[in-house]
Amino acid sequence: MSHRASSPDRGAIPFRLPSPPRLIAIALLAMAFHASAQTSLAPYDDVSRLTRAGQYDQAIERAQRYLQTNARDPQMRFLVGVAQNQKGDIAAAQDTFSRLTQEFPELPEPHNNLAVIHAAAGRYDDARAALEAAIRANPQYAVALENLGDVHARLAQRAWQRAQALDAGNPRLEPKLKAVQGLLEAQPANPSR
Repeated sequence: MSHRASSPDRGAIPFRLPSPPRLIAIALLAMAFHASAQTSLAPYDDVSRLTRAGQYDQAIERAQRYLQTNARDPQMRFLVGVAQNQKGDIAAAQDTFSRLTQEFPELPEPHNNLAVIHAAAGRYDDARAALEAAIRANPQYAVALENLGDVHARLAQRAWQRAQALDAGNPRLEPKLKAVQGLLEAQPANPSR
């Protein structure tokens, strides 16, 4: 079977190259779209890169500049909290994550990071509440589920220590305390979460 090309006189539209000004306009439009797509990710990438490099002040400064025109952006505000926390400005990070959990309760990550701050300070009841909020926001959030297990282990340890102080002769408490201590010691010294 042979194929025939349609001739222009039979109603087919002949292919014509766009005019040079039109080609330039198309190229500029494509470049602008590409630049726009890259620009939309660039501020997040910059702040993340600076934070990973330990340049916390620069990361926070870059994020604050971005937030001057995008004040409600939860992703950038979250990155500010991460940089603040890694910088050691725990009060500022706690404030940042707390505000995010109030304004965007549907986001699990700020709840989780707030819980990490609470747990590090020994406020396990507050940590548990924050983790439960994270899990309500996303029941499939594995990091929050893992952290909740760790917090429950700390709460169990605290309860058993108090029980032992009140009833030193209780033989059931020592094995429980040893078991939970072994579990807690098995965790990595520098968890990345």
